[in-house]
Amino acid sequence: MYPFHWVPAGGARHASTDARPDGALAYPSGTGVRVLCGQELVADNSELAWLWGTCTDCHAAARRIADC
Repeated sequence: MYPFHWVPAGGARHASTDARPDGALAYPSGTGVRVLCGQELVADNSELAWLWGTCTDCHAAARRIADC
């Protein structure tokens, strides 16, 4: 497993290293998260939000982490 999780927020799918609530598979809607592109956003865990495009900066940061 990687130390980041994907989270739809702010109109795109972002990656975050923030801890999720115990036992949660995703950040609940309304949860504030700091994402790898440097923004602080609010999670939207709706079905439609998971279809949003991926933040290119978060994707690049996640790839750097995963490739280590």
